[in-house]
Amino acid sequence: MDGKLIIFSAPSGSGKSTIINYLIRQKLPLRFSVSATSRAPRGNEKNGVEYYFLTPDEFKDKITAGEFLEYEEVYNGLFYGTLKSEAERISADGEHVVFDVDVVGGCNIKKYYGERALSVFIRPPSLEELRNRLENRKTDAPEIIENRLAKAGYELGFASAFDVVIVNDKIETAQAEAFRVVRQFLNA
Repeated sequence: MDGKLIIFSAPSGSGKSTIINYLIRQKLPLRFSVSATSRAPRGNEKNGVEYYFLTPDEFKDKITAGEFLEYEEVYNGLFYGTLKSEAERISADGEHVVFDVDVVGGCNIKKYYGERALSVFIRPPSLEELRNRLENRKTDAPEIIENRLAKAGYELGFASAFDVVIVNDKIETAQAEAFRVVRQFLNA
């Protein structure tokens, strides 16, 4: 039996990755979809573990062949995307696929899989709280934070396109709600 697909999308700093990692630790039968990129591996990154590393030309060839569920050219020649073959491989093993993608990618994957997929949008309680979270991370320069906040305003407009919206006001509450929603979907 083919597995189901769970899509998580959110503005940067909303807690999406924290929630996904929590769900995986709770022993839900989820397997993370490894994305593809045209950037070079960093440090000890391994092909097929952190990313599938492709050259820009290989990435473009796969785009032309329709092999991506979604992709984005972040900068000229720098691509990130989700391969159909990755999702189908995991699903064919009877496991459930979990995606961590941007909002446009999330909408595209949901459109492709329809009712076989659950799309979950993690929403910050406010843009001001999102600003606080991004600043408290102390990982980004002020101009990067401003860019992330501008993008977040745009991304929040997509929330209604998702099956479920979870407001991450308190991480423990958001994790519990995500666990309930995902478990219900997997057991349906």
